[in-house]
Amino acid sequence: MDEPITHLHTNHWVDAVSSLEAAQEYAGRVTSDERQWKWLVIAVHCSVQGFMALALEHGNGLLVMKEEITAKWLKAHEAGTAYPDPKMDYFLNLYEKVKSQDVCCYVGSKSFAATESHDYCMKKLNELRNGFIHFYPQSWSIAFSGLANVCLRCLDVAEFLAWESQTIIWREQELNDRAMASMKVTRSTLQAVHEILNSEENRGQSKISQAVCTPAVK
Repeated sequence: MDEPITHLHTNHWVDAVSSLEAAQEYAGRVTSDERQWKWLVIAVHCSVQGFMALALEHGNGLLVMKEEITAKWLKAHEAGTAYPDPKMDYFLNLYEKVKSQDVCCYVGSKSFAATESHDYCMKKLNELRNGFIHFYPQSWSIAFSGLANVCLRCLDVAEFLAWESQTIIWREQELNDRAMASMKVTRSTLQAVHEILNSEENRGQSKISQAVCTPAVK
């Protein structure tokens, strides 16, 4: 008889990929259950954040931390004293870092060249995620006809960092294969959802007609 599993073991690599796989799962549910948008938004946010952290890790994690924690860490390192507890920087701060040369740690590394649409959608995704995670007692109505495009544009960031930026070196082929397969399916599903919702809106059948993002152009 197999021993029961009594602990969850994970790491930042597994978390980024498993969050993407969760996004894939929820993306397939949103057209039949609008409540699944909440979990899709959270999963996409977790995945994109995870890939940004992987790109910025550079073997020490300093760029992943908040600036004040990094300063304290370096001071402790120089003094030979205890290191402070690491605290991840805010989502949009990480985004600014992967758009800068800070992310370029290897020869040939490239930063993310964002469009206005990417900037808008990353901000919108973070806003929605925070609203869902810190849900204050309220009634909240969200236009979902543009949400698929928000997720797609944010996944552009994760996809670029994972396989185009040359800032992430995959050490486990199995994780790489899982991530690539999930990214492909998630993007395909979200594109189909985006087209369905836009088609319904154009016919006047959308539940909520106001879009929340710019048109789906890459």
